[in-house]
Amino acid sequence: MRRSAVSISTPILETLRLSAQGDTMKGMNMNTENIHLMYEYNYWASGKILAAAAKVTEEQFLAPAEFPYGGLRGTLFHIVDGERLWRVLFETNTVVEEWKEEDFPTFKSLEEKFHQEEDALRAYLNSLTDEDLEGHLRYTVEGGIQRDRILWHCLYHVVNHGSQHRSEAAAILTSFNASPGDLDFTVFLNELGKRNG
Repeated sequence: MRRSAVSISTPILETLRLSAQGDTMKGMNMNTENIHLMYEYNYWASGKILAAAAKVTEEQFLAPAEFPYGGLRGTLFHIVDGERLWRVLFETNTVVEEWKEEDFPTFKSLEEKFHQEEDALRAYLNSLTDEDLEGHLRYTVEGGIQRDRILWHCLYHVVNHGSQHRSEAAAILTSFNASPGDLDFTVFLNELGKRNG
C-alpha cells in the first residue's frame, strides 16, 4: 500500500507554501558563504563535464541523442544559456531571449561561453549581501504570468538545474567512453578539503 502524501500543514511545507507565494521564509535563511559554496560546486562539476567533453570528436559533440535537449551540444548549451538567462534576470529584472544553439558550432565556442558566464555570475555573487539573498525577485514570464521569488531560491535553482543537465551530459559522455567521473557534492568537498588542507 502506498503511503499518503505529507499534509501541507506540517511546518516545513507550510513555510515552503508561503515562500512560493512570496512570503518570507522565517527560520530558513541563506547566507552568502553557503551560496558561494554551492556555486564552487557548480563550477567544479561543470569543469569536469567540460574537461571530458574536450576529449570527444566533433561528430560526437554534434551527434543527436535521446535526451530532452538532444545530444551533448544541446545539453551543454541549455546549461550555459540557462545560467545566462538567470544571471541577466538577477542583474536587470529582465527576461531576455534565449541564444540559438546553432550559434555554437564547436565545443570551443561553447566552452568559451561557459567561462564568460562563470566570470559574470561570480562577479554578481560577489556583490551580494546576506540581506540581498532574502530579497524578492519579481518578473513576468511567457503568457504574462507574474512570478515573485526569494532571490536565494532562484540562485539555488540555477545550481540544481545545472546538476540535472550535467547528469544527462555525463551519460552522453560515458556512452562515448569519456566519463567525467563522479560529480557528487561529497566528492567535491573531499577535493576542496585536499586543496585547502
